Amino acid sequence: MTDTNTQQLTSPQANQWLKPYYFSRAAFSAVWVLAALTFGKSMPGLAAALLLVYPAWDAAANFVDARRHGGLQRNPPQFLNMIVSGVTAAGVAIALGMSMNAVLGVFGVWAVLSGLFQLATGVRRWKYAGAQWAMILSGAQSALAGAFFVRQANAATAPSITDVAPYAAFGAFYFFLSAIWLTVSDMRRRKAAPIQS
Repeated sequence: MTDTNTQQLTSPQANQWLKPYYFSRAAFSAVWVLAALTFGKSMPGLAAALLLVYPAWDAAANFVDARRHGGLQRNPPQFLNMIVSGVTAAGVAIALGMSMNAVLGVFGVWAVLSGLFQLATGVRRWKYAGAQWAMILSGAQSALAGAFFVRQANAATAPSITDVAPYAAFGAFYFFLSAIWLTVSDMRRRKAAPIQS
């Protein structure tokens, strides 16, 4: 017997939710990168706010997405991603009072864990949702970038928000790519429907 949550997970409506979700995540990251590169370096207060908002947004996004796919209990990678992102936001707040090296270190650990959880989510969704190959690639690249951040955090040169911007830009790219892939797939499916009927 199949419950309603399982039906929700295997329904084609999953792609209908993921399209606007991926577009919104891409848009947020793109705006974040623009703000970081144009104002972040010259306005420390804004840079601090941006560094706090980024993981907090990720936590909220994972929460909403997991709820739409059967709930937090049915999506442990996203549940853990939400927890890690929330803790990271608090960690960034503490690290901001120490140094930017500490902030980058916190971001690095978060990028590794968040990337691995995103990769796991993509693998779990592979059978019923489209464009998960891009999410898997994004997760793997996030983990690698995080390891680089941790290493860079120990350097003598103090980093800035512009060091995080390329990471966010790649995130925007992968989310946008996924959304476009789902959009094109739906267009092809609609065109093929009359032929099959």
